Amino acid sequence: MPQKKKAAARSRREPPLLKRLRRHFGGNPAELPIVEQEFAVYERPNIHLALEETLAEPRRHAEQIGVLILEQYREARLAELTRQASAKRFEVGPVKYVDVPLAGGRQLACVKRALYLFQDDGKPVALLLSESIFTHKPGIVVETIAADREQAQAVLRRLTRQVRHGAAFRGHVLSVEADCYGNVMVQFHQLPKIGRDDVILPQPLMQRIERHTLSFTRHADRLRAAGRHIKRGILLHGSPGTGKTLSAMYLAAQMPGRTVLLMTGAAVKSIETVCALARLLEPATIILEDVDLIGTERQHQEVGANALLFELLNQMDGLAEDADLLFVLTSNRPEFLEPALAARPGRIDQAIEIPLPDGDCRRRLLDLYGRGLTLELADREKLIARTEGVSGAFIRELLRKAAVFAAEEDGEGPLVVRDRHVEEGLAELLVAGGPLTQSLLGARRETDQVSGR
Repeated sequence: MPQKKKAAARSRREPPLLKRLRRHFGGNPAELPIVEQEFAVYERPNIHLALEETLAEPRRHAEQIGVLILEQYREARLAELTRQASAKRFEVGPVKYVDVPLAGGRQLACVKRALYLFQDDGKPVALLLSESIFTHKPGIVVETIAADREQAQAVLRRLTRQVRHGAAFRGHVLSVEADCYGNVMVQFHQLPKIGRDDVILPQPLMQRIERHTLSFTRHADRLRAAGRHIKRGILLHGSPGTGKTLSAMYLAAQMPGRTVLLMTGAAVKSIETVCALARLLEPATIILEDVDLIGTERQHQEVGANALLFELLNQMDGLAEDADLLFVLTSNRPEFLEPALAARPGRIDQAIEIPLPDGDCRRRLLDLYGRGLTLELADREKLIARTEGVSGAFIRELLRKAAVFAAEEDGEGPLVVRDRHVEEGLAELLVAGGPLTQSLLGARRETDQVSGR
């Protein structure tokens, strides 16, 4: 049989994906080197954006082909697509997408599996995006194949750098959570817009907090040039309801453009992933609430909590000093933290107590939480004196209760809060609510004085 007829017969027998690869490379693709890189599943939007950017150049002449798997429990791989025996298990099909949430409630349809044929510096390259799902920890697999290993490697490394830039995550507020199988998921959040007037603290204290956080960010380049390290950690501690979390949210709001990573609850088990993301997405702020829950004395802690605390300290120690990373930790019980947290230098540089509000702060809290209400109080200063020893959270809830009593009394119109409504609110919070409510609102101290006894 003439050579042309043999080639035509072979072409008719070849699986369609192998045929496309042979045509793209002008020869047998089974003889070409393949380079592989695996990514975490949560990186899917970054991979999609990196691929779009990589293939957007007109000179690449990129072609996207859907890959259909004909046999169950198989995974698409370039090595299989380049060989006659295994390529028949795959077919040209529709490109599959996964709709992934982004910041601000947006969605991004990300390619789940596809073969890309394109030119790189005038030479043919193929890239396969697929998944590794039949493993303990699923991942996203990207493979490249080219005439020589160096070219395939260069294309994949450029793509990896773009993925690591984290375009889908950078500058947003994220939290990282792991399921029971250890699979990591990234969630996006919208923080409230908190201004300086919304944080009621003594002015000298506010200046100390801002100096160790905002000032470092504002002068980061000059500090680096002067050889000063700008990685820093701050511990905000104090009674419940004094404004530690609010202060942390205020700091995040005052540094636009920084990536903010929130760690609460079960998310502390993902400390390593969070710190790795922070390194990639700097400048970044990591907010870890209630750090005492992972760092209590051994006789008070759950199994594994001590290991989590040491992992946190080790991760903080492993970050470069010139990295613009800010750790903001909060705690209601700093006395229960492991001594290592305070004793190991280079992790937490400042421990700042957020106190119960003094008279001036209680006056400002009444103004803040009284917005939208008409406060007709016979003696505002008397109320300020009576609320000595309570938290800002208590004053906020007191005015909320008083507003409810006012609404029940007056059926319509603007809410007018009078002394009797405040008295009813105090009675419900301090007497009917009992010690637990008092504790939850940070009002356990001076209870008799607050209630007027």
